[in-house]
Amino acid sequence: MLFGTCYNLFAVRTLTATRYVQPLREGGSLPAVVETEDGALYVVKFRGAGHGARALVAELTTGLMAMALDLPTPALALIDVPAPFGRSEPDPEIQDILQKSHGINVGAVYLDGAFNFDATAAGDLIDSALASRIVWFDAFLTNPDRTHRNPNLLIWRRNPYLIDHGSALYAHHDWESVDDARTRTPFPLIQHHVLLGRTTAMDVAAADRMAVERLTPSTIDGILAEIPDELLSDPRSRYREYLLRRLEAPREFVAEINRAREAAAGVPPRPLKARR
Repeated sequence: MLFGTCYNLFAVRTLTATRYVQPLREGGSLPAVVETEDGALYVVKFRGAGHGARALVAELTTGLMAMALDLPTPALALIDVPAPFGRSEPDPEIQDILQKSHGINVGAVYLDGAFNFDATAAGDLIDSALASRIVWFDAFLTNPDRTHRNPNLLIWRRNPYLIDHGSALYAHHDWESVDDARTRTPFPLIQHHVLLGRTTAMDVAAADRMAVERLTPSTIDGILAEIPDELLSDPRSRYREYLLRRLEAPREFVAEINRAREAAAGVPPRPLKARR
């Protein structure tokens, strides 16, 4: 795979939603399983819910970044919700979301039968190298939602998949207040990452080297080019500036990963009841 040229290896398809299958009520944004014109099922995040279109921008940008780094994540698609879609849904909350979501939304392939990651049941499926790459990825993109309480990590056919990245890149909710210090944040919330205890300093360093090599300016440009204009309320150049600045050395978020890992190693395991 070549990463020195424009990132066009993961062009995102656009599909039309044809049937609302069922809501997924685990999160506050009320995503849903939706059937598309090709008969496939997608978990769709709607622009009319939660944090609106910016959450979809985060989903799309972060998902494509994961693919660029060979991290496992369900295939993405842009889901066009036509005006008549979902009119027969009796739930007024769903009706309201769908009416505000006509046009382009973002979906990920539905992994039927997948279950949430639990270290006691599936810990052997994620080794230190992969855990370190995932932790680096979430610290870089300031993703707070990969915790023991809410891992946003599915196991499907004995393989892990990263999901639900709408809370990542939280700086874009208030660009005006994002100065250099906030851009370069070490992201202390990484201390709560579900995979932090599986990382090693050596594997974090290897993950850092690989990611910086792959996330070239042209790769980032190509990823940002996949975001539809109608989802953007900010110029692509603002995202580009932010992402490239976070990649500049020294990367304080890498040092923070190691600080958090070392601190966690000195803390005795929590009782099971404290993890709920």
